[in-house]
Amino acid sequence: MLKFVVRRLTLESIPTLLFVATLTFFLIRLAPGGPFSAEKNVPPDVLKRLEAHYGLDKPLLVQYRDYLLNALRGDLGPSFKYPNRTVNELIAVSFPVSLELGIYALAMALAVGIAIGLLASARKNSAADYLSMSAAMMGICVPSFVLGPLLVLVFGIWLGWVGVSGWATPSDRILPAITLSAMYVAYIARLTRGGMLEILSQDFIRTARAKGAGGMRVVFVHALRGGLAPVVSFAGPAMAGVITGSFVVETIFQIPGLGRFFVTAAFNRDYTMIMGTVLFYATLIILFNTAVDILHVWLDPRLRN
Repeated sequence: MLKFVVRRLTLESIPTLLFVATLTFFLIRLAPGGPFSAEKNVPPDVLKRLEAHYGLDKPLLVQYRDYLLNALRGDLGPSFKYPNRTVNELIAVSFPVSLELGIYALAMALAVGIAIGLLASARKNSAADYLSMSAAMMGICVPSFVLGPLLVLVFGIWLGWVGVSGWATPSDRILPAITLSAMYVAYIARLTRGGMLEILSQDFIRTARAKGAGGMRVVFVHALRGGLAPVVSFAGPAMAGVITGSFVVETIFQIPGLGRFFVTAAFNRDYTMIMGTVLFYATLIILFNTAVDILHVWLDPRLRN
């Protein structure tokens, strides 16, 4: 197991992060405009001093080298949009909000998706199977930028049951979590259904039933661990997806998470904030996927080689 983890982190993770950093750095530099192009009537001498202060007057390859060296030390640089704050400070303040939203959304997606998948697998090719899977597929068919405003209109404005903006009260968490989890409910439900149907067709399940095991015992004692293996594999990308995919949801519900800072940085050509956010999210995705792979190898030791 230790060799597996070391191999994943050294031979795959580091080259991936380097590729992401290189691609992002040069793409944002090639984009039209700059971090100070939106400023009104900036005199040329002031613009030169600003560029010299942030090191933008150096050759591009020198800037790239300096950024990588600073990033290796954990210094993501100052923000151009918020000159009195560093990128590290902005991430430290805003990411816990995005993480909390992602945890709520993933927990909701797992609970609802697994329940729907178990129901569908237990009632294969029945009306309950078709209705439950059709309901789950609605999460994919309706995008978050449509579902979010609809939920706000119905449950926030018309009924007034929950908050529709901000992150101050517990009710403010409900609609964003539902909006963000809807798409993943469908994937988890289908994976659960497929995994359970495959396990339920195995010989040891027929043996358990022949020995008198009831339906609930067969599902939850004998079949559930193997049937949820596809869901475990999907959990890492799903966690990364609910966190990195919260940009639209955070904008709709005015949530002060990292996604809103990234959108603002993109509009303002805040080079360091864009780079820092991309690298931070890329690192999270790698860590989530590695953790899930370790769990999957634990469930199936044959994958260690």
